[in-house]
Amino acid sequence: MLDIKFLRENPEIVKENIKKKFQEHKLALVDEVIALDEERRQTIVRADELRANRNKISKEIGVLMSQGKREEGMALKEQVTAQAKELDELGKKENELTEKVTQIMMSIPNIIDDSVPIGKDDSENVEVQRYGEPVVPEWEIPYHTDIMETFDGIDMDAAGRVAGNGFYYLMGDIARLHSAVISYARDFMIDRGFTYCVPPFMIRSNVVTGVMSFEEMDAMMYKIEGEDLYLIGTSEHSMIGKFIDTITPEEKLPLTLTSYSPCFRKEKGAHGIEERGVYRIHQFEKQEMVVVCKPEESRYWFDQLWQNTVDLFRSLDIPVRTLECCSGDLADLKVKSVDVEAWSPRQQKYFEVGSCSNLTDAQARRLKIRVRGEDGIYLAHTLNNTVVAPPRMLIAFLENNLNADGTVSIPEALRMYMGGNDKIIPKK
Repeated sequence: MLDIKFLRENPEIVKENIKKKFQEHKLALVDEVIALDEERRQTIVRADELRANRNKISKEIGVLMSQGKREEGMALKEQVTAQAKELDELGKKENELTEKVTQIMMSIPNIIDDSVPIGKDDSENVEVQRYGEPVVPEWEIPYHTDIMETFDGIDMDAAGRVAGNGFYYLMGDIARLHSAVISYARDFMIDRGFTYCVPPFMIRSNVVTGVMSFEEMDAMMYKIEGEDLYLIGTSEHSMIGKFIDTITPEEKLPLTLTSYSPCFRKEKGAHGIEERGVYRIHQFEKQEMVVVCKPEESRYWFDQLWQNTVDLFRSLDIPVRTLECCSGDLADLKVKSVDVEAWSPRQQKYFEVGSCSNLTDAQARRLKIRVRGEDGIYLAHTLNNTVVAPPRMLIAFLENNLNADGTVSIPEALRMYMGGNDKIIPKK
């Protein structure tokens, strides 16, 4: 969320940013919120004047009463009563205007970084760099669920009967491989100095609206009936929420955390041939990384975070590339994002396996995540990135490590989590 003072002083910059994100329907919100904010500020001024006047009259009443001028004192008391009624009305008006201003401000997108390419959607994202040599083997690579089924490793039919579409049972070596990847990612990040955390898997509505846009919330979050609780779509939500309404001493920054959680998503609008299988599902597990830092350090940490994901995938013999997300593909709170995509030998193209985002002070302003420095209190910057998110990551792993005989090679880095095995052998 933008600072209302910045918007008030720079309306044209805010409007130009909205145009860059191809959200012209929000242009009118800028003038609307400026007008509402002006009305709100005038209401506050009038209320302050009344309070000052009330205090002055109260002193005069005391003097008049002490002088025996009861009739004059009672007349002034009637003024105080009338002003108290007006103050009450002004207070209600201020609250209503503040709520309206906040709602609109939460719909206006953050100012994107100058380096972000301008484009309407993810089709206009820009490739930055490739890591590893993409290989297409001489034999045909089956669809990922077909590979899993040769190991008796997946049962989507039973999951459909139990929970509906978008769920799955992982079994045997595939389930073990899933857990091995999560455990490896956890230790990989711990070795890089991050503190491991298992967070709450449900969060309150004020945290939800603090970490994401309304559009994301509607498309993603599952609400717990009868409770002010939502299932998290990623552990970033509860990890950033951990610092709600806190003031952290500057010397304790940066806070670098890596967290495990299940994730729950509606996945509204999922479509296309690759939406079957386990590409887009309602429940999965993920290892995440989150950083809370000083504003001047967020660019550095942004590059560190996406590089961690690249390094992890390369350690498992999976070729990847990085993409700079264009303006139209950025969620409203994000200033800059880089997606990491893994190579799919079967599709002979890359697909997304992680996304790194710098939100600068947008989440911090909503959640009051502050820092105490030598020169006073200021807002922190927050960043997040996917370490690894199976089972989608398993798709890349299985395709890139599949052998002609149907076995799947286990890279050395992962063998200690797979009982020392250097490959898994199909049952069919």
